[in-house]
Amino acid sequence: MSKKILIIEDNLEVRENTAEILELADFEVLTAENGKVGVALAKEQLPDLILCDIMMPELDGYGVLHILSKNEATATIPFIFLTAKAEKSDFRKGMSLGADDYLTKPFDEMELMEAIESRLKKSDAMKAHFEQDINGLNQFIDAAKKVSSIESVMADKRVRTYKKKETIYHEDDYCNHIYFINSGKIKTFKINDDGKEFITGLHHSGDFLAFQDVLKNQDYSESAAVLDEAEICSIDKVEFLDLMYSNKEVADKFIKMLSNNLIEKERELIDLAYNTVRKRVADALVKLKEKYQEEDSSFEISISRSDLASMVGTAQESVIRILSEFKDEELIEVKGSTIKLLKPEKIAAIRF
Repeated sequence: MSKKILIIEDNLEVRENTAEILELADFEVLTAENGKVGVALAKEQLPDLILCDIMMPELDGYGVLHILSKNEATATIPFIFLTAKAEKSDFRKGMSLGADDYLTKPFDEMELMEAIESRLKKSDAMKAHFEQDINGLNQFIDAAKKVSSIESVMADKRVRTYKKKETIYHEDDYCNHIYFINSGKIKTFKINDDGKEFITGLHHSGDFLAFQDVLKNQDYSESAAVLDEAEICSIDKVEFLDLMYSNKEVADKFIKMLSNNLIEKERELIDLAYNTVRKRVADALVKLKEKYQEEDSSFEISISRSDLASMVGTAQESVIRILSEFKDEELIEVKGSTIKLLKPEKIAAIRF
């Protein structure tokens, strides 16, 4: 399928000549005579790349780029400015708004094709699907390096094996890495003023830790420790930020990789505020199953009652009492610290 290119240019001769060149190169071409028409076409047609003049009446190229960058559907479309002006201030302003490249008019056919093919190649690299494992991470890094020209990212990546109960990082420590879980089970938690632990999240292979702290340039906002033996890859903060801010396509793709658990965390906080302890214990068991069950296997997990209480946000004695009720109702089996879910559907259906 041919790539779709939108040309936004108020000069009829430049618009038609550019369109003719691209059509001869087998691109599907859309044209707009001003910025307002161009924005509407971009939102409707979602082209693979946009060529846009800067100086236009009604809505200039900067305005077009600003509007499209605020729309999720168009924010990552490669955007090349066409300009008759070559002052440094124009370049700086365009790049600060997220432009990918510039072509200074008059440009020849070779300059046009090289700029377009380069941007499309980089865009295609970032549209690839990456598995949430260490191989997928490495593939993403390789693709991102091609897009952003970062040569050192992950070249010296650190992969370490952590033992059960070992701490990865502490709350309020200086945040100098994000962490990618290649295997194992991780909990993140906070300690309240009374010294009690509250689990803020459960994580497994494919998840990232501490990325929000790096993006906010703050100390670690919670601690992280291992529930099972785990293999963790650490990514240097500076390298990570270089990767994020070097290219909008990289940033968009990485954010999607990073944000798997944000909506889930918000829902957990709401549940914690409004649900009964019995339902919260039931939800915690279901969540453990969803997080850690391997395919085609019955689910059981070894978890301390203190960890489960911390996850639920209640006293350990309350968790023990609820687990006893579930055992009497034949919903679970309990052997020491191991809990086996016998009727997960009924546990998930508990409402109060």
